[in-house]
Amino acid sequence: MTFNINTLESVVKRLDTPLFHTIGEAADSIDRPCYAVGGCVRDFFLGRPSKDIDFVTVGSGIDLAEIVAQKFGRKTHLSVFRNFGTAQVKRHDLELEFVGARKESYNRNSRKPIVEDGTLEEDLSRRDFTINALALRVNRNGFGELVDLFGGLDDMKAGILRTPLDPDVTFSDDPLRMMRAIRFATQLGFDIYHETFEAIRRNAGRITIISKERIVDELMKIMKAPVPSVGWKLLLDSGLLPIIFPELAAMKGVQVVAGRGHKDNFFHTLAVLDNVAVKSDNVWLRWAALMHDIAKPVTKRWDEKTGWTFHNHNFIGAKMVPRIFRALRLPQDQKMKYVAKLVELHMRPIALVEDEVTDSAVRRLINDAGEDLEDLMALCEADITSKNKEKVTRILNNFALVRRKIIDLNERDEIRNLQPPVDGHEIMEIFGISGGPVIGIIKAGIKNAILDGLIGATDREAALEMMYRIAAENGLTPKK
Repeated sequence: MTFNINTLESVVKRLDTPLFHTIGEAADSIDRPCYAVGGCVRDFFLGRPSKDIDFVTVGSGIDLAEIVAQKFGRKTHLSVFRNFGTAQVKRHDLELEFVGARKESYNRNSRKPIVEDGTLEEDLSRRDFTINALALRVNRNGFGELVDLFGGLDDMKAGILRTPLDPDVTFSDDPLRMMRAIRFATQLGFDIYHETFEAIRRNAGRITIISKERIVDELMKIMKAPVPSVGWKLLLDSGLLPIIFPELAAMKGVQVVAGRGHKDNFFHTLAVLDNVAVKSDNVWLRWAALMHDIAKPVTKRWDEKTGWTFHNHNFIGAKMVPRIFRALRLPQDQKMKYVAKLVELHMRPIALVEDEVTDSAVRRLINDAGEDLEDLMALCEADITSKNKEKVTRILNNFALVRRKIIDLNERDEIRNLQPPVDGHEIMEIFGISGGPVIGIIKAGIKNAILDGLIGATDREAALEMMYRIAAENGLTPKK
């Protein structure tokens, strides 16, 4: 595939602003060459926005950053990181990073490099990919000159991700670059060069020296991409997925018994994920899509009469979510609970469209899904990946019926956040007790009666009558 990218002339026009000229003047004042480098240059050519701009100079990046901060004056914040030889200048919504040109060497058991001063050529050669090894000069003399030592511009036009140096050395030195290759391929729609991808396969095991936090940061960027399935397929094909997310990798494949096979749950899941991504930017809804069938490998059974079954995979999957979130270093908060909830409930709307849609069943769905009902419905509609167009149309029409029923019941019952008209404190006061399981039995009985439409959601008199009846059945009498 050939990509249309901006010309050098149009990129230099974008560079021709007071910001870049001021930085060039600061570099000229101390007789230093200075270049915008890396991702910002790549994004200039691709026409993408870039708020983080990196600059490299031959010499001290900190000295240059201090002069730049002085020139910008007020509303400018300077942060210096002397241990790393870098400095950051924040101005309005821009973050400018300054570093001296350097060369690196690595210890095999760590991705932290041994850094030494180097030339511009050495600095660009240590970059992860050729498209990130481009530099644009900002000094007055030679302003806008492009330094492209490794064919990065041609690779960008061809939509190729390739390392400047030996990919085995590149990925072995810093295994996170394997994740970055897949992330860039997903975000940009680029292909990973064959030799580069084979090197990822050979070095996949090195990913274990990378922290989970770094890995999940790349996974989150993959999940936010327009077509996130691209990244997950590459993770599987590269051999990285079984290491970083074995539960998802286990979904790949089809088992056949007596000539009957089940669908490949991995590729079905990715289809659901992409369907959700078309409709929503909610990254946690996308995670729910990725994990909605996560328990199918552990619940898969062969039955001579019914064929392949995955009984209770939704409930077991919901219980797997917290453990997987911990392993991946994903948040252990409401986001995790939200994903687990959608995983557990994702079969409910499907069951409603396969059977007669009763008020009682819809009321229960509204109550259990709460504020996440619309997201649950979006997930369930995305879960329809059949190639049978008539079947898809029939199920979507049934989903539309469920949605209309939900709207109707919400208008009539206001049941989304149901609070029964009799609470536990009142039950304890009426019967003179301080607690016990019978309170939960009474509350559940009242709530179920409301959900089943036997009594109104605000009908206190009917709720009290039911309370007395259930209490009597359990040997309770009101205090005198």
